[in-house]
Amino acid sequence: MATHNDLGNEGEELAVLHLMKHGYDIITRNYTYLKGEIDIIARKANTLVIVEVKTRSTPDFGDPQEFLKPAQRKRLVDTAHKFTEDYGDNDIEVRFDFIGVIKNKAGTKIEHIEDAFYHF
Repeated sequence: MATHNDLGNEGEELAVLHLMKHGYDIITRNYTYLKGEIDIIARKANTLVIVEVKTRSTPDFGDPQEFLKPAQRKRLVDTAHKFTEDYGDNDIEVRFDFIGVIKNKAGTKIEHIEDAFYHF
């Protein structure tokens, strides 16, 4: 059985492949600012997509997206704000997506939720 970090890394890899398959350009991964981290920053057309990835080996304790708490959302928003300041494209829209990955012996399930939450 994979360790916790290995499973998370695998989930992020699967999320990147999923996004690329659906026409997203990956800008960066694991972008950090202060105490915040964005798993994946991608672009599709004129939209900058901030992606949080949660990976679990079982859905028994709830869907992965249920593990994104309000404090984590705030850190994501703050970190995304810093990135967009540095990115320098004022005309780009920003969207927050969530990708939940459940990976175990039975298989892999990927759920991509666009506009998972609003930043205001």
